[in-house]
Formats: sequence, structure tokens, C-alpha cells
Amino acid sequence: MPDFVLKNDDEQRPSSPSFLKGLNGRQKEAVEHTDGPLLIIAGAGSGKTRVLTYRIANLLYQEKAYANQILALTFTNKAAREMKDRIVDLIGEQANRLWMGTFHSIFSRILRIEAEQLDYTRNFSIYDSVDSDRVIKTILQEMNINTKEVKPQSVRYIISGAKNQLITPETFSNNFVQSSMEDIAARVYERYLARCKKNNAMDFDDLLIKPIELFEAHPNLLHKYQEHFRYILIDEYQDTNHAQYRVTRMLTSGNQNICVVGDDSQSIYSFRGADISNILNFQEDYPNAVRIPLEQNYRSTKAILQCADSVIRNNVSRLDKTLWTRNDQGDAITVIENYDERDEANRIARMIDEIKMRRNLSYRDFAVLYRTNYQSRVLEDAFRRRGITYQLVGGVSFYQRREIKDVTAYLRLLVNSGDDESLLRVINEPVRGVGEKTILILAQLARDSGKSLWDVIQNVESTGIYKPTIPRIRNFVDVMQQTQQKLQEVGLTDTVRFLLEETGYVKQFIEEHSHDSIMRRQNVMELLNAISFFEKSSNTPSLGAFLQEISLVTDLDAHDTEKPAVTLMTAHGSKGLEFPVVYITGLEEDLFPIGGRVGEEVDVEEERRLFYVAITRAKKLLFFSYAKNRFRFGEQIEMRRSRFLDEVDSAVVRTETGATIRQDRSASRPGSTYIAYDEDRASTGSRTSIFQPEQTSPTGMSIEYDNMPDDGVWRPGMAVIHPKFGAGKVLQCEGRGEQAKVTVFFKNAGQKKLMVKFAKLSLIGS
Repeated sequence: MPDFVLKNDDEQRPSSPSFLKGLNGRQKEAVEHTDGPLLIIAGAGSGKTRVLTYRIANLLYQEKAYANQILALTFTNKAAREMKDRIVDLIGEQANRLWMGTFHSIFSRILRIEAEQLDYTRNFSIYDSVDSDRVIKTILQEMNINTKEVKPQSVRYIISGAKNQLITPETFSNNFVQSSMEDIAARVYERYLARCKKNNAMDFDDLLIKPIELFEAHPNLLHKYQEHFRYILIDEYQDTNHAQYRVTRMLTSGNQNICVVGDDSQSIYSFRGADISNILNFQEDYPNAVRIPLEQNYRSTKAILQCADSVIRNNVSRLDKTLWTRNDQGDAITVIENYDERDEANRIARMIDEIKMRRNLSYRDFAVLYRTNYQSRVLEDAFRRRGITYQLVGGVSFYQRREIKDVTAYLRLLVNSGDDESLLRVINEPVRGVGEKTILILAQLARDSGKSLWDVIQNVESTGIYKPTIPRIRNFVDVMQQTQQKLQEVGLTDTVRFLLEETGYVKQFIEEHSHDSIMRRQNVMELLNAISFFEKSSNTPSLGAFLQEISLVTDLDAHDTEKPAVTLMTAHGSKGLEFPVVYITGLEEDLFPIGGRVGEEVDVEEERRLFYVAITRAKKLLFFSYAKNRFRFGEQIEMRRSRFLDEVDSAVVRTETGATIRQDRSASRPGSTYIAYDEDRASTGSRTSIFQPEQTSPTGMSIEYDNMPDDGVWRPGMAVIHPKFGAGKVLQCEGRGEQAKVTVFFKNAGQKKLMVKFAKLSLIGS
């Protein structure tokens, strides 16, 4: 393909590239809009990736910018790779110079360049959630707090929430502590930041927050990157959080050549800090923005689209759009009623085999989606019994396995000797006779002296520790120094092989020779394969670059769409994917939609958006499944079918019941009091609130919360203010007295459903 570059004015070429001919009208309009802010509302299956790809290619073709002046931000590494490959096919090799990747990968790249401006070195470590939990656990232990009662991941979740709202430790401590857990988090917060800084390490939140700190402290650097990036494109804009919103606003405050693509109906990550108001308020942020809806769906049948549309129309907070398709009407959606979860799993397994044979499909054409990770167990059991090959997405990631974390800790220590957390992980792994008491003494010496732990153990003879331990630590130091020297002399693969041999890390698995140790050894060998592949495929391979690449890998990046296996995953995990046949399971009240925590109303609108996402993954066949009974905490509990099933257009649905199962339509009533455990959210820690009521409104006026209407009745249209969410408007009211609830749309927080007696709402202007 031609490698188009900016040309002189006297050179002629066609005004419109030939690759635009296959676009529909709306897509072409979005691609050819080049200057100024652009909001593309891309419905499910409407070809948004194609539009983004062609838009970047067209910018290059029209000579609007060089490739390295275009910044494209995605939400998975896989999406970035696929888009860049497509642009290379359209435009040529210059596309490889695009700044394209996830928010974390792009801004970590900027931070590597500018690290010294923030008093870091360029070889800083990147801590994932497991690493952060270890640091927080150490801090809790130093504070004499029982880590069995106070989970480090719960503390991390609170700290992460504060960081992504750009709340400093001091502000958090003074204004946002409402519980004992938040009090502990407040005390840990500042120590955690200091410990990461001492270790020359940043966590995932820092990769978004530190660029803001950098640009605020150094306006000249902000101007440099504003001038450099002539065009900025953001995919999945509805999933951006406050920090992502803030940093991109800073970068686009100049020429405002920003294009965002997203779908408010697919905003499903509020528990990770995503803020739907970013996309809902885009045209307020950029008053000159052009808005283009992509409404033609290329993925699903008419029946599936009709089903999806009938569900999502129940949401009040949404941007108007109507998906349509030229595809066939297709089969009706089948609702499967089951006795319990085992019945559900067995029937799905049997149906998959039958459909696979009847329609000549592969197992990879099937996906089974569920609301929480624990639901996969009975499905896995049923699939194993029938001999159905499956892949589980969202389990323990390869790079999160214990042995892989051990080896990468060794490698991080080679690159960043100041990383105390990595050193603590491997100083006695494999066991070399360095006890916990010795490690505590050394760590305390490092803290007291302000040195890194590596600096301390290099002079271990002067530490005064138990003498028989000194030669063991000296041997560890010698091996690491020898490996450092190897890194300068030979390639990455040979260096890592040397390290594994000299430390005895692989030898321990060979000597143990159990099934588990064999699997762990194979995993380490697979990591060595990954290093070898990286070394051969990279023009300038370095250990630091490899570590950065693997630190940003997500579960979806590891999903193999070509593997001949049924995909098992959560509805959250399915975002961005598509399958010919989809089963959505566990459609019961307090499971899907998930139940709220005690004292917290479930956000039904977000749950409905999640259901909508799951529906629109299906191309040809779609099945809804629910159980009348389900085991929870060792007891069988009667379930009620999800309210969402009653929102589906009955014209495109048929129900299939078991021969021994009595259909009970009364079970459709919502309102079960059972509180479900949400693994998707629990995996990131407690959802404890980090906010307390403010004393003034956003305008500075004094607010008296709980200021009720004169007659005590809330009505749609009332303007209100909330201590956490700010100003909003009442959209819907239901119930009376103690059971009264209101649905409110808040400008800065999106739509929330609140119990009036707990909400602390105040009328504005009353």
C-alpha cells in the first residue's frame, strides 16, 4: 500500500480516498468531519471501529497531520492493535507512528519521557492491584491493624476512588470520612503514596493522575503536548472516569480537534469510576461540537434489535437514537425457564450441542454470559460432563499467577533497584533461609535511613542481623548483580534463563515434581517464550519495555476469538465482542439486576444498560435463561424472574419451560429482599461511600439538607441538590411514606434512584 505523507500544494491527488466508498452516509459524514469537536453516538454493531479507523486514515490522506501528531485512545490493547493494523493496510507503514493505545499505555509513555519532572526515574515500576494490595497490607501491619478484619483490597478501593476524583489525602481526611473503614483508608492513603514514591513506582491510577499533576505543575509541558497532538480521538467515551476526562480536556483546550465515540446505552462501569455524564454533557463542554449518530446495525437480526430497543427505552437518562438493520428478521428470542442453576447449566450445555450440530457451527460461535463470576462453576461442571470445550474469560490472568508474579518481581528489581515491594517478594523466593523477622529488621532499617531496601542489603554485613543469614543474603545480592551484568552483555531471553538457573527458581518445581509444580514450571517456561517472542519482534527490545507491555495486559487482551471453545464470561466482560449465539443466564431479581447493598438502592438504569450490552452481543440466536430456585450460602432460595424479561417486546419472544416445571407468572414481581453478592464489584473492594455532605452548594450558597416540599410530596421536574451528587432534576417518583423513592438525573453524576428517607435531598430555591 502507498505510504502517504504530507505533500506540497502543487501535487495532485483525488480529494476523497477510494476506501471511503464502502461507508454508509452517516459513517462517511463522521469520517470526513476533520476540524473541531465531534461526538459520534455509535449504537451497538454500527461499525464504530471502522469509522474510527477510516477517520484516522482520512486525516493522514488529507494531510491534516503526520501520524505521530494523532492521539487515539482505546480501552483495550487488543482494540488498539487491530485498529492500527487496519490503518496500515489502508495508508501504509506510516500508521505505525500513531500514538494509539489505552489511556494507561499512552500516558505511561508520556510519564516515561517526563518522569524526572515529577521526581521519578524513567524506569519506574507499574503496580497492578495485587502489588498495591501488598503495599497496603504492609502499611496496615505497621499500623497494627488486623489485615484479616480490614482487607487491603477494600482500603485500596476507597483510595482508588479518591484518587480518580483527584481528592488529595488531606482533603479526603478532612472532608470525606464517614465510617471506620474510611478513617483507616484516610490514614493509609498518605503513607501509600509515600511508599510508592519511595519505591519509584506508580499504580494504575497514577498513570492517569500523574499526567494531570505534570501539566498543572509545568504549563510549558502542557503546551508542548497540546501543540504536538493536532487530533485526539477517544473510543468508548461513555466509560471514561473523571481523571481521564480531565486530562483530555487539558490536552484539547487549544485547537479542540477532539472526536469522541461512544454509546450512552452501553455505559456499564460506574463501579470503576466511569461517569456517564462525560458523554451526556459533551456538547455542553464543547458548544461547537457536531453530533453524528450511527444507527444502522450490521451485527444482529431485526428480532434481536427489537428486543434490545424495547428494553433500553425504559431508561430515562439516554441520548435519542433508534437502531435499525437491513438484516433478516431472524429467530425469536427464547426464554428458558429452569428449576435451578444445575437444570439451567445442563439444558444450556445440551442445547449448545444440538444447535452446533443442526446449524453446522463451531463451539467458538457460542457465548454464555452471566452477571457474576461465581455463576460459571455449575456451567463448567455441565460442560465438562458433556465434553464441551470452553474458555473461561475473567479467571486468574496468566500474568497474575503466583509464579509469574515472582519472576516479574525479579525482573522489575533488575530494572528498578529501588522497588522495595519487588525485593520483599523475592528475597526469600525460593526459600533461601531469610526469615520473616530478618526481613522486618531490614525493612525497618531502610525506612529509618530513608534508603531503598536494596541499598541496605548491599551492605548486609553492617546491618547487625543474625549472622548465619548474612551469607544467604550476600548470595542473593551477588546473583542479582551478576544478572545485571548479563543484561548488558547478552539478550533478554538468555539473561532471564541465567536468572532462573542461578536463583534456583525453576529447580524447586523440578524437585517437588507434583502436578501443581509441573504446571507452575510450564507457566514460567511460557513466560520465557513470551520474552523470546518480544525480543525477536521488537526493533529495540529492552527489559523495561517488556515489563511495561505485560503490566498493561487485560483479560480481554488474552481472549482468543479463534479458539474452538465456548466462551464463558460476565456480561461486563463481553463488551465489544460479538457471537452468533448468545445465552444470557441468571435473569432473576437481585441477580440480574443485581441487588443493592444494605442502605443502597441498586442503579437499575445501569443494570438495564448492562442487559442491553449482553443482548447486542448476539448476531443470530439469543437465549434468556432464569432459574426458579438457586443455592445461596448452602440453602436453596426461591428466585423471582427478572423484571427485564417483562420489558422485552413480547412480539419477538417465546418461552420454553421444562416438562416438570410449573410456569408461575406471579414470579415476575420485583422486590425480593435478598441481598446478592456482586463479584464483579467485590473484586475491586468494598463500595463504601467516600463522600460526606458538603456544607455549601456548588454555587457557594448555604444548603440545609432534607429540605422537603411543603406538602411532603416529591414531583417530577423539581430541582434538587444532593450532598454527594450535586444539583439535579427529579425524573420519576414512586411509593409513599417510608417507601418513597425518587429517580433523579444529576448533571455531574448521571441518573440515580434514591430512597427519600435516606437521600438528604433539598429543594433548590425553596
